[in-house]
Amino acid sequence: MPSHRYRPAHERVDVPLTERTWPDARITAAPLWVPVDLRDGNQALVEPMDLSRKRQFFDRLVSIGYTEIEVAYPSASQIEYDFVRELATAGDIPDDVTVVVFTPARAELIDRTIASIAGLPRVVVHLYAATAPLWRDAVLGLDRDALHARIRDAAERIARGVDGHGGDVRFEFSPEVFNLTEPDFVLEVCNSLTELWDADPGRPVIHNLPATVEVSTPNVYADQIEYMHRNLERRDSVILSVHPHNDRGTGVACAELAVMAGAQRVEGCLFGNGERTGNVDLVTLALNLHTQGVDPRIDLSDIDGIRRTVEHCNRISVHERHPYAGDLVHTAFSGTHQDAIKKGFARQAALAAARGTSEADLPWEIPYLPIDPADLGRDYEAVIRVNSQSGKGGIAYLLQSHAGLVLPRRLQIDFAAVVQRIADRTGLEISPAELWKAFQREYVEPGTTSRQGAVQLCDWGTWPLRDGRHLFAAQVSTGGPVRAVEGTAAGPLAGLAVALGAVGIDVDILDFHQQATSPTRDSRAAAYALCRVDGSDVWGVGLDTSVLTASVHAVISAVNRAAPEKPGSGL
Repeated sequence: MPSHRYRPAHERVDVPLTERTWPDARITAAPLWVPVDLRDGNQALVEPMDLSRKRQFFDRLVSIGYTEIEVAYPSASQIEYDFVRELATAGDIPDDVTVVVFTPARAELIDRTIASIAGLPRVVVHLYAATAPLWRDAVLGLDRDALHARIRDAAERIARGVDGHGGDVRFEFSPEVFNLTEPDFVLEVCNSLTELWDADPGRPVIHNLPATVEVSTPNVYADQIEYMHRNLERRDSVILSVHPHNDRGTGVACAELAVMAGAQRVEGCLFGNGERTGNVDLVTLALNLHTQGVDPRIDLSDIDGIRRTVEHCNRISVHERHPYAGDLVHTAFSGTHQDAIKKGFARQAALAAARGTSEADLPWEIPYLPIDPADLGRDYEAVIRVNSQSGKGGIAYLLQSHAGLVLPRRLQIDFAAVVQRIADRTGLEISPAELWKAFQREYVEPGTTSRQGAVQLCDWGTWPLRDGRHLFAAQVSTGGPVRAVEGTAAGPLAGLAVALGAVGIDVDILDFHQQATSPTRDSRAAAYALCRVDGSDVWGVGLDTSVLTASVHAVISAVNRAAPEKPGSGL
């Protein structure tokens, strides 16, 4: 790896900032979010959007609350121009939405851009020019003075072109590759345009400072933004905007630190689409604020619907691990994670019950889940999924959520071993339906099976006696002739154990639990019995509308599971 070929950022651009204040700042309010999906994001697509897709995307952006939207590079193609004209003539742009159009500092392209915006009620004309030394030398062939003159000429042409437009027109300037440009040159150019466009607090100019190519750690970008924030003239007449890219994978951090350093506006794309490694992700930024208790002022409560629109329009899938929006970001496969999440949900439910309120009204505090999936329109179906990495907690959580069963801890451990064998054998994820099927086959069916050699109660009954004990009588088959047996003991199940002794089965009930499952599951009773059968400790489970029947089936299940030829486990 020839690392010697690359210069560190501090050797490429100097930032004359001392006594920085941004490290002590806190973000307490959302900046103005400006999606550039329809322009910058669109330029990065293999197949740029057609008019239909652009309109669908625009309508989605409006519906979730964006009030300033960069919609096109009108001089780039006919579709870009036509889309701006469609917006201008349709007359259905909401009153609180401002359209942004983008133009380079070239006369004929500026004129084309100005022609496209006729009839738009509110518009920002966004001028850009690359200002960094490498771009000046290798791309433009201009020194600082000549480039500054070109930018001023372009800004004057825009001002003349929109004179008499009739709508609300404002101006934006981006010194492209700001983060590699000399800070004094950026100040010189920006301040001259603030004056030329006669900015005032009622009609501010936007100075947008892009990290066009990420080349340094986010703190360096924050220093650059704070330097501009402190030194821009007519500061109350300037909206300081940032436009981070993601070449180093730190675009989100750059944007957040930039806001701490004085930025008031952030340009980016939904889910981070853009050239190379993309623009900063506005969804992640907004939800990062949400998880800190700060209103992001954007409605992302239908995250999957938003994602479907973006995927359709961009023809790019959102990664399964994409923050907040990916299919697997709220999912735990790891056993330790699953156990913590399960206990967190149980604690949340207990707190809600103790305070007499709903869980939705409690502060969100669940291990491993920084956000409530319900805030994004998702349920808890995919929070825990089972594979070979999973443990008893996750398995128990799925059985509880899908079948209403609350397994005793020792049974959780027992069933986890069963699931582990299945997962190791198949190498696949085990769905909740498959998990439930495996549980029934392993623990429930042995209590009611008619398999050859299994213990079957052909007929049975129990009666209380006057001395407080119970009589259990049954017709029992173990593969041979049916035998009548009975047993008397302190309770019905103890009587069953005595009765089974008559056919040579030594049963001792070590642990027993019972519960009612959810009313949506026909209010069945579930019984869990840990029995020592002929010296082996075995669990059995019974399910029935009758508590007593479920209990009897649980003991018979344990007996049959302890038999040498027990029913096989599997899916």
